[in-house]
Amino acid sequence: MYEVRFHGRGGQGAVMAAQALASAAFKEGYYAVAFPHFGAERRGAPVLAFTRMDKQKIRRKNQVYNPSFVVILDDRLIDLVNVSEGLNPSGAAVVNTRKSPEEIDLGMEIKVGVVDATSVALEVLGVPITNSAILGAFAKTTGVVSIEAVEEGIRDIFGGRIGKEAGEKNAKAARVAYDRTVVGTSRGEKKMVSKKQWLPTVQELPLGLATRSMETDAGLVGPGSFVENKTGSWRTFKPVFNRDKCVMCLLCWFYCPEGAIKRVDGGKTLEFDFDYCKGCGICAEECPTKAIEMVRD
Repeated sequence: MYEVRFHGRGGQGAVMAAQALASAAFKEGYYAVAFPHFGAERRGAPVLAFTRMDKQKIRRKNQVYNPSFVVILDDRLIDLVNVSEGLNPSGAAVVNTRKSPEEIDLGMEIKVGVVDATSVALEVLGVPITNSAILGAFAKTTGVVSIEAVEEGIRDIFGGRIGKEAGEKNAKAARVAYDRTVVGTSRGEKKMVSKKQWLPTVQELPLGLATRSMETDAGLVGPGSFVENKTGSWRTFKPVFNRDKCVMCLLCWFYCPEGAIKRVDGGKTLEFDFDYCKGCGICAEECPTKAIEMVRD
């Protein structure tokens, strides 16, 4: 049995990727199941999805804890989540990254396929949604399913949900990523640990509410969670600020949903807090003098 664990972010389409892979595997003669892990996810937050493939009927219904393969839709998750936890040493990892295989440190030396799936998605689809592109890299890295089966699986799942034209575009993204994927061996120097869970202090609890410390599936949630949860890692694009064009109208500061724009130098200029800026682009859209430009991070 092949077990696959997808690590993505809310909005990247990890669940549809898992389903499309299951469809591709079925076309190659496998029994296949795909399912997500639901928690307190939101757009940009880490999410999980799973696929199982076997020549025999699949009766397991639990999550995948010892995957044959891990698929990482955003390489910045490597610093937040223990993506290689339970990974079979004879398996492989597939990573969306600009780095070479030798630059990827997963805490173990293992076969790894890398591709800049974000660039592929922007080229082919016009949006940084990497789920279809990463499946092309999966086919190239593992050889478990052919790229032709992956394309058909994408047409089935994506085409059935968002239209035939979108299905064809996503199949093309998978093919382009397949051709660009580089396979090598990861480094094994890093000690992989999951980011510690955040729990509120007494000072952060609402007045009159008492609670005991407890582990929760929700992870980093609640007032004050920003101390641990650096949402800047969710970003695909970042704002570049041209001070010469700025007239200090403060519309960007007013509209920023994260409060990530600060007035500095006695209120004479601005700077961005990139620990928390998600790259939504609202500041650039609202700036009347076009002093802010969104560029690839």
